Amino acid sequence: MQEALARAEAIERELASPAAVRDSRRLAELGREHRRLAPVMDMASRLRKHEDELAQAHELLSSDDPELAAEARAEEQRARAEIAALEEALKPALLPRDPLHDRPAIVEIRAGTGGDEAALFAADLYRMYTRYCERHGWRVEPISLSEGSLGGIKEVIFKVQGEGAYGRLRWESGVHRVQRVPVTESSGRIHTSAATVAVLPEAEDVDVTIEDKDIRIDVFRSSGPGGQSVNTTDSAVRITHLPTGIVVSQQDQKSQLQNKLKALEVLRARILDQRIAEQEAERARMRRTQVGTGDRSAKIRTYNFPQNRVTDHRIGFTSHDLERTLNGDLDELMNALAIATQEEKLENG
Repeated sequence: MQEALARAEAIERELASPAAVRDSRRLAELGREHRRLAPVMDMASRLRKHEDELAQAHELLSSDDPELAAEARAEEQRARAEIAALEEALKPALLPRDPLHDRPAIVEIRAGTGGDEAALFAADLYRMYTRYCERHGWRVEPISLSEGSLGGIKEVIFKVQGEGAYGRLRWESGVHRVQRVPVTESSGRIHTSAATVAVLPEAEDVDVTIEDKDIRIDVFRSSGPGGQSVNTTDSAVRITHLPTGIVVSQQDQKSQLQNKLKALEVLRARILDQRIAEQEAERARMRRTQVGTGDRSAKIRTYNFPQNRVTDHRIGFTSHDLERTLNGDLDELMNALAIATQEEKLENG
C-alpha cells in the first residue's frame, strides 16, 4: 500500500509540472493512473483514521470507570471490524494493473456453425457490443465487414476506443452459442448455432515490430458491394506474416494504401494477441483458472431464447433477461467476470 501511496504522490507532483501540461498524451496517462489510485488513497485515509480510533479505545480499556471501559470495548470492536473490511477491500485495489487495460480493443466476430442462422447471431453480437460501447461512451470504428444473407454477418472487425476498452472486453474472446428457432425454420425446431469472438489489444510499435522481410503482400480486386473504385481496381490487400503464418485480408477501404494500413493494424494486434494467448495457456497449465485459459476455441457462453437465459460457463453466471443482455446491458456480466478474475489473482498470488 505504501508503494501505491508514494506513486500517487509522485503522480500529483508530475501532473502539476509544466512538462506534463505541455504533453497531452502524458497528461492523459497520468490522469488515468491517478483516477485508478484515488480509491486506494481514500481507503488508506479511512484505514489510518480507524487505526487511530483503535489506539485511543485501547488506552481507555483499563479505565477505572466501568461505563467508559465498556464504551471503549465497543469502540475497539467497531474499529477492528472497520479495519478488517478496509484491508479486504484494499487487496483487489492493490493488484498489479494490466498494462494493456486502457488500450483500444480490436474485436473480431465470425459466424461459426449454423449457416444463415450463425450469420444472424453474429449480427446480434455485433449489435450487442456496439450498444454496450455506446453506453460507456466508447467510439466504435469499423475496420471490415463481410455481410451474409438475410441481414446476417459472416465476419466483422471493428476497433473500440475508450478508457478500459480492452480491459473490459478482453474476456469476451471465445465461442458464443445460441439456442433458438431460426427465422428459416418452418417446423418450429430449436437449432444450436455459434459465432466466435476474438478481442485483441491494439498493438503499438514497441509491442510488435514487423520487418518487411517477414511479410508477403498480395493485391487483388475487391468483391462485394462498395463505393467508387471498389470492384474496379486491385485495391484489396492480403498480408501474410511468414514467421507466424497469420494472414490478414482487407478490402473495405477505397485505396490500396488505406487497406494496407488497416491490414497491418489488425496483423500487429493478432501477433500481440497470439503472444498473450500463449502466456495465458502456460498460466492455465500451471494452475487452475476461471476466466483466462488462453483457449480461444472454448465455448464460453450460451444464449438460450426458449428459456430467456444467458449463461457464462466459466464462472457459472446466469441471467434470465436475454433481451436486456442483447441490447448491450452487459455490466452485471462484465462485473462478475472482473470479480472472478480478481479472486483468481488473489488466490494464486
